[in-house]
Amino acid sequence: MDALIYTVMSGADRTLRAQQVHANNIANLETAGFRADMQRSVSQQVQGFGYEARHATALQANTIDQKAGVLTATGRDLDVAVKGLGFLTVGLNGGEAYTREGSLEVDDRGALTVKGRPVLGDGGAIVLPPFEAIQIGEDGTISIRPEGETAMQQVDRLKLVKPAAADISKNVAGLIVPRSGVPLPADDTVTVVGGQLERSNVSAIDEMVSTMGLNRDFEVQMRLYKAADEMADAGNRLIRQ
Repeated sequence: MDALIYTVMSGADRTLRAQQVHANNIANLETAGFRADMQRSVSQQVQGFGYEARHATALQANTIDQKAGVLTATGRDLDVAVKGLGFLTVGLNGGEAYTREGSLEVDDRGALTVKGRPVLGDGGAIVLPPFEAIQIGEDGTISIRPEGETAMQQVDRLKLVKPAAADISKNVAGLIVPRSGVPLPADDTVTVVGGQLERSNVSAIDEMVSTMGLNRDFEVQMRLYKAADEMADAGNRLIRQ
């Protein structure tokens, strides 16, 4: 089979994967704290005999768009948004995962959670004693006013991390995890703001423009596929003559 066909089909496969990435981004347009995925691919030479001028597309692991989303004021004491780069830390199957979703809850045991997952602090999962008021400082410190008391007391601190984009990926649950599998260290430069939530960083306009561009790419690839088939057929006729 002509190597051009491999080139065309690898390009069509990349287009399909990219469409899936953009469709998932659009589906999470209103998901708080969602980080848009960015599809990656590189060119690699098609192996085999013949002139070394044909290349195929090799897919790579998707990267995560770390630009900040819009912050929305909620006035809720347990809502928190990470400013700039960085993530909150939650427990996952005995390990750690990371998220920008900052709608915190306190369960009936006093455990601080996000979507049912424990929020981690300096000493592990954060469990709060009964309180009448709570404040989350810019550096992630958690202070409460215990029941029957008048003064605020610091009880824990959110574990905030700031990994490089190349060091993280998403798992099937949409949480951020380190590619190495090793928990990330806390980063004191990460700051948060209380009483606000971050919206998704997906741009509907950018995603739609990218999707239209991918549709045009697919049309070109199908025309090239037809041309490769016609050239192969013409070559077969020459051999038979």
